[in-house]
Amino acid sequence: MHIQIQPLDEEILFGKDEIIVSKTDLRGYLTYANDVFCRVAEMTTSEVMDQPHSVIRHPEMPRAVFKVLWAHIKNGIEVFAYVKNISKTGKYYWVIAHVTPSYDSAGKINGYHSTRRLPKRENLQFIMPLYDRLLAEERKHSSTKQGLEASFQLLVDILNEQNKTYSEFIWAAGE
Repeated sequence: MHIQIQPLDEEILFGKDEIIVSKTDLRGYLTYANDVFCRVAEMTTSEVMDQPHSVIRHPEMPRAVFKVLWAHIKNGIEVFAYVKNISKTGKYYWVIAHVTPSYDSAGKINGYHSTRRLPKRENLQFIMPLYDRLLAEERKHSSTKQGLEASFQLLVDILNEQNKTYSEFIWAAGE
């Protein structure tokens, strides 16, 4: 399902008490998606199963955030992140994601589990300018790899300036 979706400037909202749930294998391919995931992504279960979780990645989402996310969960550390996703029809939706590793009976990471809620609007007003800045940095570079590295370094610099870890920074959005 690697089709190019044309983004629309139309937001999908879901209930503040609803939880979007998904599970992936170690490569990030979907092994489970709940009904809320499918409804908000405007896809059926059969359309999302065995697809990369990035099937819902919005092009306006800075890749540096995903670099941080993957670094955390691959090392067994839970992570929270604000994420702008895209639906099958091009509409967007914001989530606050809580992503954790899943473990087998031997204690080895065998996949990842994510629960997502509707973020508070005031928190997005804090996050969106940062994401715009990171994305602008990414787009300055002709190489996607260089863009990712430059955007990631900008994020590291911002965190260092504020003397915060990524998690502390994300939670500061709610203050």
